[in-house]
Amino acid sequence: MGQTQKLRARLSGCSVLCIIAFVCAAKISAQSRPSLGQNSHHAGTNAPPAERPDVVRFRRRVETALGAPGPDKGFWGVLVTDATTGEVLYARNEGNYFAPASNAKLFTTALALATLGPNHRTRTTLAASGAIDGSGVLNGDLVLTGSGDANLSNRVFPYEKRPERKGPPEKALADFADAVAARGVKEITGNVVVDDSLFQPERFPSGWAIDDMQWSYGGAVSAIVFNDNTFTIELWPGDREGDPARYDAGLASDYYTVENSVLTTARGTAEQLKVTRDPGSMLIRMTGTLPAGSNPRILSLAVEQPAEYAATLLTHLLVLRGVKTEGAARTRHFGDPPLPVSPDQTVLLDRISVPLSDDVRLTNKESENIHAELMLLLAAHEKTGATTYEDALKFATGFYTSAGIAESDIVLSDGSGLSRKDMVTPRAIVQILRYATSQPWADLYRLSLPVAGEDGTLSGRMKNTPAAGRVFAKTGTIGHVNALSGYATTLSGAHLIFSIVGNNNNLKAQAADAVLDAIANAMVEELGPATEKKRKK
Repeated sequence: MGQTQKLRARLSGCSVLCIIAFVCAAKISAQSRPSLGQNSHHAGTNAPPAERPDVVRFRRRVETALGAPGPDKGFWGVLVTDATTGEVLYARNEGNYFAPASNAKLFTTALALATLGPNHRTRTTLAASGAIDGSGVLNGDLVLTGSGDANLSNRVFPYEKRPERKGPPEKALADFADAVAARGVKEITGNVVVDDSLFQPERFPSGWAIDDMQWSYGGAVSAIVFNDNTFTIELWPGDREGDPARYDAGLASDYYTVENSVLTTARGTAEQLKVTRDPGSMLIRMTGTLPAGSNPRILSLAVEQPAEYAATLLTHLLVLRGVKTEGAARTRHFGDPPLPVSPDQTVLLDRISVPLSDDVRLTNKESENIHAELMLLLAAHEKTGATTYEDALKFATGFYTSAGIAESDIVLSDGSGLSRKDMVTPRAIVQILRYATSQPWADLYRLSLPVAGEDGTLSGRMKNTPAAGRVFAKTGTIGHVNALSGYATTLSGAHLIFSIVGNNNNLKAQAADAVLDAIANAMVEELGPATEKKRKK
């Protein structure tokens, strides 16, 4: 019996399920073959292509890094591509969902640059709603209206190697108060109103954790952002063991009540400090101990109601400048009745924001959450009139699709990556990075990313390694999530676009960073055509 007849005999005696299993097994076998930078088949041969030696070396180093005790318990996605050709050099779980942490900002900042443009600016206006008479009486309200400027602060621009601040934290509000005094206003018969009605009140995007609401990285989202919607409490030990600790909350003490039960313990003892604030509460409780002689602790906390907070502080600053206010500190939110319009309304100060390009650089370099949230909302509002997160996210989804990202590859609930509902694939991250390279603002975007060993959130990482100065990448860190995605130039001059994301890790921050940095260094050292002479170096 010939070979063909034998095969037919076997198949004829096999059930349909047997045939299906045979076909499925063949498909699974084919799908499981890695596509790690293999060259195309030579015409007329069936032999598998030889892998590039540089890719083989890189793969071994990745497997060593991720297979070590600790990282091996986590779930990792890696995609490394040639920026010039688009060739996939290494892929591991690139189509699976991962929580991106702050790698989500790569999408949001690209969205903002593409839809608003690098030169976009916002305006914050302080106006007197009535006439100011000859004796300095403002007959009406004083109204501060926000439109999403995230930099009402003492921050210095442009951002260079590190963030800089000049003057007190309340500097921006003090400038508004100075403008009132400069117009000769001595008394305000109405209220001091802060208007953040541009967006509907959704202070915390879906998926943010309750702990986020207390600390500075979780400042509430609003069209009014004063000092990143954060404030600080400085806490230092007493002079002797048993003394109560001392603190200073600055102007925030006009709005928040601080209950301090922290005691001083003997020198050299361990610090045991706890700070709590219930959601919606204006009472901050500090308990525990600080050792005598220890350095002051700077506690950076989030503001939950930005407009109310800004109105209170602005009123206080006016009083310090001799301006009497007969009314109260008030707010106007989305849906509230419009404020009365007077023909005598006078603009006292228009504050124009820095260009969006400056804010993108700050946002990516320092991973500023609230700045990314406002970029998402402002882009959607500018183009569609959106006032809610739901509508803003729909707008963003349409943009990501137009940028070549499959809708099934990205699920974002916010703009910063703080939401635990966010899910993206490494493939989507690489695609937004690739999309950006073809845009007029490509260099601006790339240079907005932290540089290994030099600035931003990578200033202290990969120093004195081959990756220093060669990796431009966004970091991402929340509980059990670590990410690094961006651009790299190898020692041999190859240009790469990459994404490395780890989830379900129980590594300490330094250990997780070491894993990401090891892979980044392996990319720079191994990938790309290189001569043997260069290799020996």
